[in-house]
Amino acid sequence: MNETTRKRLQLASRWIFGLLFILAGIGHFVSPGTYLKIMPSYLPWHRELVWLSGVCEVVLGALLLVPSASRIAAWGLIALLVAVFPANIYLYQHQDLLPIPPLFHLVRLPLQGLLILWAFAYTKAPVRETLR
Repeated sequence: MNETTRKRLQLASRWIFGLLFILAGIGHFVSPGTYLKIMPSYLPWHRELVWLSGVCEVVLGALLLVPSASRIAAWGLIALLVAVFPANIYLYQHQDLLPIPPLFHLVRLPLQGLLILWAFAYTKAPVRETLR
């Protein structure tokens, strides 16, 4: 693979990842009930935490697309993914909250780890925007 192709793939990957979080964050406001259902009962302020995580996803996803801010955004996304992991465990333990095939609930758990690894790829120096 030549250097230009590699840079284009890296840039496309970063945009896909950033947009994934922007869209997921918007989902917190469009359909908050879905997220409220999976909030662990031991946490306070469910609605506020859903809004806060939505804002974080939108802001960090957008910042990932800004080369000068992408490193800090990537670390923020890693922290966010770790912070919301208890909700995924809670959902796995209470699958009746979101009635979908049990395999989906199981796959969500390691998927979180893959998302963390993907975010970690952007903790290094940002890919230059200019493609030659």
